[in-house]
Amino acid sequence: MRFVKGTQDILLMQAHWSYTPDQILVNNGANQGILQAVLAVCSPGDEVLIPAPFWVSYPEMARLADAIPVILPAHISENFLLDPKLLESKLNHIAEIVGRHPRLLIGFFAYLKLPEFSYMYLVLSGETYEHIIYAPATHTSFASFPGMWDRTLTVNGFSKAFAMTGWRLSYLAGPKHIVDACGKIQSASSISQKAALAALGLGYAGGEVVSTMVKAFRERRDFLVTSFGELEGVKISEPQGAFYLFLDFSSYYGSKIDGFGMIDGSEPLCRYLLDKAQVALVPGDAFGDDTCIRISYAESLTTLKEAVERIKAALVSLKPIIPV
Repeated sequence: MRFVKGTQDILLMQAHWSYTPDQILVNNGANQGILQAVLAVCSPGDEVLIPAPFWVSYPEMARLADAIPVILPAHISENFLLDPKLLESKLNHIAEIVGRHPRLLIGFFAYLKLPEFSYMYLVLSGETYEHIIYAPATHTSFASFPGMWDRTLTVNGFSKAFAMTGWRLSYLAGPKHIVDACGKIQSASSISQKAALAALGLGYAGGEVVSTMVKAFRERRDFLVTSFGELEGVKISEPQGAFYLFLDFSSYYGSKIDGFGMIDGSEPLCRYLLDKAQVALVPGDAFGDDTCIRISYAESLTTLKEAVERIKAALVSLKPIIPV
């Protein structure tokens, strides 16, 4: 592993638990770090348990490693928190649920077959939004739970909290033998690590700069939650971090629009809103839940206000199907 001088030390200082330098690998973005981990630990036929909604690449990452993606649906009525009983029902070879903790939506999970065990479960936890959290919510790293340090790979990065998307830099932390295996695939460029040093030098959690950004995100979230809450039939899950809404618009499915056709899922609804309102949204089926659409609020409040008005105007032509 090749680190720019100082990168490891600052990463270790920022962590909520202890890692040595040989337990950290710097990658070219969080998605690459996750893929490296999956390729390093999964054998053909292994199962990767993935909570839904999920990031669009996760099932394909598992398939690329010849592993089997197993989707565990979470629901908007439960604020997309994974049901521990559902997870436990999929763990057929161990008696205790991983970590015995209900808030399992923070990562996705794979088991790794090792020679000394019949099956071993390993948690892969993506925590790139750890600093974009809205109080009173707090972030807790999965590896900090009792007994989970040596069974957890933590992936984090700089694109979200520090708005460094184009620099393509992340890091993976975990047990040395697994990190070594990931490091044989690829590590990160030195120039991006130099940029990361400057970001980390802002202070813990990005200091005042990131705090100001999070405050703006929270204001936008509150505006959108209130605005979409005024729409009949829309189910809302209020996010406690990041900068996306994942809202259930399925009550509008079943409408037929002259010159457009039937709206029978998230993809045609998003196409209709793009055509009618010129607002780009993302279909929820790409994330494993066709009842929802994904809305990013990484835009100015002025732009978001205009987008909401356009969406509301476009939905006038659709009548939500409200069960009696």
